[in-house]
Amino acid sequence: MSTRLPTALLAGAALLTLAACGSGAATPAAAESGRPTVVASTDVYGSIAAAVGGGLVDVRSIIDSPNADPHEYEATPTDAAAVAEATVVVINGGGYDDFASRLVESAGTNPAVVDAVALSGLDAGHEDQATHDHGEFNEHVWYDLGTVRTVADAIAADLGTADRANAATYTANAQAFGAELDTLQQKVDALKAARQGERIAVTEPVPLYLTDAAGLQNVTPEAFSEAVEQGNDPAAAVLAETLQVVPTARAVVANAQTESTSTQEVEKAAAAANVPVLQFTETLPDGVDSYVAWQSAQLDALAGALNRAA
Repeated sequence: MSTRLPTALLAGAALLTLAACGSGAATPAAAESGRPTVVASTDVYGSIAAAVGGGLVDVRSIIDSPNADPHEYEATPTDAAAVAEATVVVINGGGYDDFASRLVESAGTNPAVVDAVALSGLDAGHEDQATHDHGEFNEHVWYDLGTVRTVADAIAADLGTADRANAATYTANAQAFGAELDTLQQKVDALKAARQGERIAVTEPVPLYLTDAAGLQNVTPEAFSEAVEQGNDPAAAVLAETLQVVPTARAVVANAQTESTSTQEVEKAAAAANVPVLQFTETLPDGVDSYVAWQSAQLDALAGALNRAA
């Protein structure tokens, strides 16, 4: 059975439908400190909020370690208090971080909520957007650069509503962040120009928005990556099929935060066939606090692996 890095398992619950960009007033904590507060479900969104807020905003990421898995995270009373006092709450949505949605529902306050999946629009037309073969929605939308830009703009708008004196600064910071995203897009475009149509394999669908944008073809059997994502062992026939396609790929992109005997078998097959294996993540690596720096390094690693495999 697949093992994610240790966290407590949450009982299932229905996802609260949230407004993508609210207009909640500043909460007591923000009023007392004179600074807006942003609570993000993961440090990916926390880093985006920090780029937009600059030194004017206090940002707290509930999950800020690569050792925690948002799918299985169990919220604490401290998390609940932080959300209840937040000016803005940033979540991924789409069922990825349900714990954050439940915290907002039970907060009893009115923070503005930025829901990345809702803002992305990808769930409405997902049959053409980085899906599994059978149309399963890929909720890892922070790998879609357009969505990240929209999230940054929404955070700026909500902070500007709560802190009108600094609204122009938040807007300018979001625009500067957008310019940094443009540099990432340039790397994606260059990779597409050089490597469009080349085959990759993945252990989970985590990076597919980015790799699809780069024109790379995912050849992993959908049943394999879906099983791994759900924490299950794929059927023996599915694993066998996956091991057959791995040597035909130019690179394997693995989720560094998920390990199982099946993913280990994939990595062994890649090594035997001299196929580079890249370790992508769902949260920021230790020592990294910039979304742009993180994704830039991952794109460079992917380009380097494909160049070596050529």
